[in-house]
Amino acid sequence: MRYELLGPVRLADRGRTTAVGPRRVQTVLSVLLIRAGEMVTRDQLIAEIWADDPPRQATAAVHVYLSKLRKALTAAGCPGGTVLTHETGYVLRTGTDEVDFDIVLRLASRGRALMRHGRFTDAIRVLEGALALWRGPVLGGLRAGHVVDGFVTQLTETRLSCLEMLIDCRLERGLHRELVGPLHSIVAEHPMRETFHRQLMVALYRSDRQADALNVYHLARKTLDDQLGVRPGKMLQRTQQAILRADDELLARCHDGGMEWTESA
Repeated sequence: MRYELLGPVRLADRGRTTAVGPRRVQTVLSVLLIRAGEMVTRDQLIAEIWADDPPRQATAAVHVYLSKLRKALTAAGCPGGTVLTHETGYVLRTGTDEVDFDIVLRLASRGRALMRHGRFTDAIRVLEGALALWRGPVLGGLRAGHVVDGFVTQLTETRLSCLEMLIDCRLERGLHRELVGPLHSIVAEHPMRETFHRQLMVALYRSDRQADALNVYHLARKTLDDQLGVRPGKMLQRTQQAILRADDELLARCHDGGMEWTESA
């Protein structure tokens, strides 16, 4: 079975998926999975569910949510003792079951290592596999206390890092023309992410669109100034300067499987 948090919270087993009850039950499962194998106290669960304003019967409510969670796990085919009760809290044992965010973290690390060794085609395959595990916003947009919110921030950043690495790998493979359209959409969705602006500039420049590449820089500079009151970072500035002087370093050079080539379009 696989626990899935990279989208609406659910359980998946042999092609069958099971939703995990109301949002507060989803919060309980999410916290237990984030801290899998570790003790999560009742006070921690209460803080995640209600923050600083728990009801008088919060402890009793937590017991109810744990009961509903156990029923959902049993219905999905999990062992009865998956969630263990201790004097002050609970521990979730995943055993041999998979957790989708653990898989993503391993794939992201593997993809980064492959990039470092110049194995861009292999890295593309691994990073595409990581990104394919996302089904929507982490936890389906669920927000709670510090544990859940920190997890959402971490995994959202992991997704963007995987996307950045994937685009860099595709640029290394000379796929700049294919990237121009998707990168315009990505930049529009993440206007504060300077790496995407830089990648779009490189893709445009390699596609013989120098003026469009420089226009991307000017738009990025204006956006950063309007929204944050800051100038573009050094990497973005260096990319602009490299385009202005037609630096050959911006041209595609691919080292993958022993091959090497340079191309301008």
